[in-house]
Amino acid sequence: MSMTQSFVKQVVPARGGWARQSKGAQRAVGVAILLFVLLSVVRLATDASALTSSVTVGAALRAAIPILLAGLSALWADRVGIVNIGIEGMMILGTWFGGWAAWQWGAYVGVIFAIVGGMIGGLIHCTVVTRFDVDHVISGVAINILAFGSMKYLSELLFIGEQGGGITQSPQQSSAIGKASLPFLSGGGGTADALGNLEKRGWFLISDAAGILRGLTVDVSFLSIVALLLVPLSAWILWRTKFGLRVRASGEQPHAAESLGVKIAPIRYWAMAISGGLAGLGGGFLAIVATSFYRQGQTQSRGFIGLATAIFGNWRPSGVLGGSALFGFGEALQLVGSKAVPKLFLLFAIIAGLAAARAVIRRTMKSAIVLGVIAAIALIGFVTIDEVPDPLTKSVPFVLTLIVLATSAQRLRPPAYNGRPFRSGEEH
Repeated sequence: MSMTQSFVKQVVPARGGWARQSKGAQRAVGVAILLFVLLSVVRLATDASALTSSVTVGAALRAAIPILLAGLSALWADRVGIVNIGIEGMMILGTWFGGWAAWQWGAYVGVIFAIVGGMIGGLIHCTVVTRFDVDHVISGVAINILAFGSMKYLSELLFIGEQGGGITQSPQQSSAIGKASLPFLSGGGGTADALGNLEKRGWFLISDAAGILRGLTVDVSFLSIVALLLVPLSAWILWRTKFGLRVRASGEQPHAAESLGVKIAPIRYWAMAISGGLAGLGGGFLAIVATSFYRQGQTQSRGFIGLATAIFGNWRPSGVLGGSALFGFGEALQLVGSKAVPKLFLLFAIIAGLAAARAVIRRTMKSAIVLGVIAAIALIGFVTIDEVPDPLTKSVPFVLTLIVLATSAQRLRPPAYNGRPFRSGEEH
């Protein structure tokens, strides 16, 4: 098979490809519905209303948005063939520039500066790895270190002596991003709160669905809505436009694409500007929406968790959305309370038990035994553990990251040329 034929096979969807993707989407929806039913069962059986309450879901949404943007940043970088370990640093740039500009000129200007700050980091990373052939991981680590040190230095120059400011944080922003609630469903505009009333009933499935929907539709920041819209927008650009085809070609077969007239270097610069801008927007969300000022250490390794969501999501926007929801819920558990967390052991036991039964039906006995042991351990944990210490609760997002990386890596295929050095004119 020639290089061009290989390029077409990998990048251009084959006949029936969209049908397979549709089946995959239907399967994902089915899994989501099953998880929702099981969560409702656990909530009803354990009287842990916080598991599906609108307060928990709202907190999960706010926690998921920065991770979602970091995951989309990793998606764009990997799809164009550049490993972006520097997402954490680009988010730091976004938090600082966003917090500084929001203090000076208001939150909406702060969002613009956050995006620009992240784009600067993305373009620096792209220049270093594209023009000077520096190892992608080394460049990304350098971006992280440079961002942390330089933002601390700028904080010392500009924030010390200002009211509410210091070397570790900026003064309060001068205005805030607006929020919205759905009228008649979530009480928006002083209207009825139908979902809230249903949530209080405690009914099986109905109250759980009402709590989840209310958490997603009450006091939602405009920036959260924009971030969620970036998921279908990224999917449309990457799989439905000429530019997106060239981005994916750069990450799969750049030499074949170059032989067809595609200029790889400009494509990579554009994609990395988008990647950096998304990471900066995620950092800006932390400084402008999650809080109202820049604070040192605000990102808390969300850039690395974003990398995990890209892997978990098989380098697709919808998968990144699902992964960020999972991690956001894990982070929101810190707000639920330590007494509610052990109730999830029952959920894990049920899921592992169902998976073990499925393995028995498929006659994969080794998997069935392992899953059965996991189900038994989870059930013992549910019966014996009444409260999880706060330090362990706070580690949930990182534990989920390790589990996702350990369990999903074998079934995924990253872009073929991701992280490999590219020199124009070679291998034609």
